[in-house]
This record gives sequence, structure tokens and C-alpha cells, in this order.
Amino acid sequence: MFFKQVWRNAIRHRKDNGLFFGSLIIAIIAFYTLLSLKEQDVMRYLAAVESVAVSKLFKLIPLVYMVSLFFVFFLVYFACKYQTDSRRKEFGMYLMLGMKYSRLFAILFCETFLNSLISLLTGIPLALFLTEGISLTTAKLVGLGIIGHRISFSPDALLYTVCGFTLVQLLSVFVICMKLSHTEPAAFLADDFAQEHEKNFSGSGAFFFLAGVLLLIIAYAMGMAVLDTLGFGAFFMVFLFGTLGTIFLYKGLGYVIGKGIEKKSRRKAGLSVFTARQLQENVFCQHQSLAVSSLLLLLSLACISFGIGTAAGSHETRTTDLSVKGSDAQIQSFLSDEEIAPMIETAYPMYLSYTHTSRDLEPVKNAMAKLPQSDLRDNMMENITDSCDYILSESSYNSLLSAMGKVPVSLNPDQMALFSSMSTADFTNIMNAALNQNVTIKVNGAEYSLLPCLYYDNIVADRMISLYTALIVPDEVFEEIADDSEPFCYNLHLSESVTAEKGLLAALSDMGEILSARGLEYDSYLGGIGRNLFYTVASSYLTLYLGILFLLIANTVIGLKYLIWQRQNKHRYITLLMLGENRNALCQSAKSQIQTFFNLALVIAAINGIFAVFSMFRSFLRLPSTAAFLLVALMAAAAFLLFILTELVYIHVVKRTACREIMELKLSR
Repeated sequence: MFFKQVWRNAIRHRKDNGLFFGSLIIAIIAFYTLLSLKEQDVMRYLAAVESVAVSKLFKLIPLVYMVSLFFVFFLVYFACKYQTDSRRKEFGMYLMLGMKYSRLFAILFCETFLNSLISLLTGIPLALFLTEGISLTTAKLVGLGIIGHRISFSPDALLYTVCGFTLVQLLSVFVICMKLSHTEPAAFLADDFAQEHEKNFSGSGAFFFLAGVLLLIIAYAMGMAVLDTLGFGAFFMVFLFGTLGTIFLYKGLGYVIGKGIEKKSRRKAGLSVFTARQLQENVFCQHQSLAVSSLLLLLSLACISFGIGTAAGSHETRTTDLSVKGSDAQIQSFLSDEEIAPMIETAYPMYLSYTHTSRDLEPVKNAMAKLPQSDLRDNMMENITDSCDYILSESSYNSLLSAMGKVPVSLNPDQMALFSSMSTADFTNIMNAALNQNVTIKVNGAEYSLLPCLYYDNIVADRMISLYTALIVPDEVFEEIADDSEPFCYNLHLSESVTAEKGLLAALSDMGEILSARGLEYDSYLGGIGRNLFYTVASSYLTLYLGILFLLIANTVIGLKYLIWQRQNKHRYITLLMLGENRNALCQSAKSQIQTFFNLALVIAAINGIFAVFSMFRSFLRLPSTAAFLLVALMAAAAFLLFILTELVYIHVVKRTACREIMELKLSR
């Protein structure tokens, strides 16, 4: 009988609280996806090429997991409290019939355990499917292929997901049971009445609203103007003003709504005034929850935007596969080997040399001085006159561009081009704006005009050398002013047939082993893949994970807070029904309240998010010039659509639950 009752109650309350159980399943998927990172193809590859960095990431994951459990505890607690409040009369009847508190609590714990088990059985398979998709998609996007793929099932991730999730569920129920243990049976059977709420006088309401607006304006201005120059102190001040401004704004928002009702109430009919007054009182009493939810939504937007920007900006442009250093005889012997020659599509020397020749780059500095002032521009002006110590031959750089399928550089005898390994968008834009002013420089006493664009395609496979600036010069000029006429390295491009057969990862690894066996020093594109994939995983994966978690918690809190409020004030709906009001009209009133209640959190979060994301991309997250704008835009659009879809689903579920409760209201006879 006991287990039959537990099973029946679990099924009934799971159907009645789809919002809560859907949130739990998403939390399970997020937990497992985070904890199983080390078993994915990309992470196994990273562990081989970036072992130190990956070990630091793995040490960070337990901390993120504990933080996640902390947030999920509050989500589960609010949801469990909503469930128990809706069953107060049921509990009171059990106790009045002689059931002991211990048996009642045992029922609650068993129901929770059963619902946790069902959620896990639903969420874990979905998590496995998602992690496989992430592993294959990431590997495909970065060119690793699917050769060597294995199922990324992680027993440890499964164990910690099950234990952590179950512990949070049972702990939430334990806290609630401790509170229920001090409640008399008669109190469970009493009708719900509206709680006494804090009075928000018009004077203080206006003060808080205006103070909130002022603090937010200050935070917006600081974020756009000084966040990228003052460091952590400015970030803390922006965070403090933004948080206090949001809290004060919601604290005074009820006053603003009340003033609007006073102006329009005479022209309204039906339940319009009731709907508005309900909303006003709800905002008065729930302004803390609205502020917290709005801030969580803001954090969600910031985390998702950061994750997208990091994923798009961490792409390593594949200019060449391998850069090999050695004597000309060694390189030629290697390339002429009958077994190796079919594996190489293109091989060419990269002529790069230091030069002691006099160089006058003052015209470039003067051209920069005409551009709008910024800290980056000033820094570039300080460094440009002491740079360009290296020169590149035109033919070798054109070999690189041709192998990449790009248009070669075309230099006249009196022309040069500027090159830089600095590929941030702001750096490139400033340099291009300066070069567009028909700049002429002097090298070894002769005048040369610079082409009106900056070249930045990496001349080596990874980081064999990094150049702030260098000059691309005609071959004749290179031979005349170069300190060293020998090739800096040889760039190798693997044949497409080899990479198609083995996959890029395996082909590069095999060629690296051959080069090591020949005693040749080399730089591989694999290093860039590993380093940038680490940045992507460490920053993008974790911030996207936290963004989704914050989105989940914020919406669940908003929805449950409204439903709890409606349940506490259901006597008002009963009174309207007794006065002859239609249930459908009351449902429409509830839907209008819910839509506006969610919008109040969303609109402020969206406005805050616009300024936060704008400030973030201007300060500590700058996309490199190689980042594809279309890719970033598509990823942002997809994330935005997912965000909107999530909001619509939550609003729909809350509306449906509220309407069901109104339809189930019973009138006393």
C-alpha cells in the first residue's frame, strides 16, 4: 500500500509540474556534459598536445560542478516548496487520519527518490546523445575528422551526476520536511490567505526607481567608456552599480505601475484594473525575485555571448601544415624521398631575415596620428618606429598565399607591403586606415610606397616566430638588404588524398614522427589546433554551460514565484467567480499577468545585456580579424533564437499551469 501510494503520487505530481521536471532533466544533461569532457575525442587529443593546460582545466571542472550544485539546490528547493504548498491539505488529511510525521516524510523522500530516478533515466540517454554530437561536431569543425572516434561514455561522470543530483533533491526535501515538522495538522487544512506584504510608499518608490535608473546609466557609461582601460577596479564598480541599480529599479517599479494604473483605470473595463493591480502587488512583493532573476538572465546572456565569441575567435587559420628547419641538403633529401614525396602537395622555402638597414617609419606614425584617439592607437604609434626589423621576400610570401588559394601580392620595384602577426580586428583596422593615406617610407635611403592594406597570414605553421611588424619586399631588395639569404624554414602542405584518407590529425602526427626520425626540427599546425581548442573548451564550453544553467534557474524561479503567488491569493479568484465572472476571463487575466511578469525580468535583462555584451567585446574579448563575421553572426542568431524559444516554452508552461489551477477552483456552497 505504501509503495503504491508513492508511485501514484509521483506520477500525478510529475504530470502536474512539467516545468519543474523539464528543468531537472536539462540540469542532468548539463551536469553529465560538463563532467564527461575528458572522455570526448577533442579532450583526448588535447591531453596529448596540451597536457599541462588540460590538467589545469580538469582541476577547474570540480569547482564549476560544486557551484552548479549550489545553484541547482535553490532551483530544486523552490520547486519542491511549490509542490508541498500545493499539497498542504493532502498532508493535513493524512495527519488528521493518524499518519505519523515520520511516515509522511518517508512518503515525500520516496517520491523524491522515484522522481529523481525517472529524471535520470530520461536525462542520461539524452546527455549521452548530446555529448556524442558535441564530440563529432567539434572534431569535424576543426578538421580532426572522425578517424579514431570512440564512444565517450564516462562512468565517473555518470556516478557524480547521479550522486550530486540525488543529493540535491533529497537535501531540498529534508529542509522542507524540517519546516513542516513544526506545523500542526490543523494549520495544513487552513485556507491559504495572502501574506502581509511590505508597503512601498509613493515617496520611497519614486526614490528607488529614479536611483535605480541613475545607477544603471552610470554603469552603462563606465562600461562603454573606461572598462577597457581601468582593469579590475572599473569592472567591480560597473558590477556594483549595475547590480544595485537593477535591485533599486525593481523595488520602485511597483510605484511606477501604480501611477500608470491611476491614469488609465477610468478608461478600462472588465478585469483590466484587477489584472493591473494584481501585477502591481506581485511586483511589490516579488521585487527581490524579479531582480535576482533578471540578473541571472543577464549573466546567462553574458556567458552565452562570451562562449560564442571565444568559440568564433579561437579559430587558428591554417596557412601551412608544417614548417621545417634544417640545412638545404637535408630538406631536399627529405622531399625527394620516394615514400614521402606523394604525401606532400606543396613545399617552398620561406625567406625571412633580420636586417640592419636604416628604416624611417615616421610617415606611418604620422598617418596613425590623424586617426581617432584610442589607447591601442597610441600604443601602436609608440612601437611602430622601432619595429620592422625583419623582411619577407615577395615570392616566398606569394607561395604561401597561392597554397592557401589567395590572391598573391603584386609589388612594383618601388613598393613594399606591411606584415604583422597581430591579427586582432582593432589592430588591423587601425593599420589599414593609416596605410590608406598613401604612406611612403625610406629604407636604406630609397623611398618606397606601402600597399594600402596590412597582410597578416601566419608565415609558419604555428609559433616558430611571431612578428609585431615586418616588411614584404621585392626579391631583389631582399637579396640586397637581408642579413641572411638562407631560407628561414620550408613550409609543407600535405596532399589532400592523405588527409582525406587518414584525417588531418593522423596525417600530421605521422608526418611529425617521420620528421623527428630524420632529426629535423619542425613546427606543426597541430600545436595551434591544440592551443586554440583548449581556449575554446576552457572558455566556451564552461561559459555556455553556466549560461544555460543561469537561464534555466532564472526562468524556473520566475515561473514558480508567480504560481506560488497565485496560489496564495486564490481566494480572490474564488470571490470573482462567486460574483459571476467567467473562468475563461480569469484565465486571460492570469495569462496577461504572467506575460507581463516575465517581460519585466526579460526587458531589463535585455537592456542590461546589450550594454554588458558591448562593453565585454570592447574590453577583454576582442575578436581577431581572422574570425569570420558571418560565422559569429550565425552563431549569435542561433543562440538568440534558442533563448527566445526557451522563454516561450517557460511562459507557455506557466500559463497552462495557472489556467489549470483556476479551472480547478471550487466554490464553497
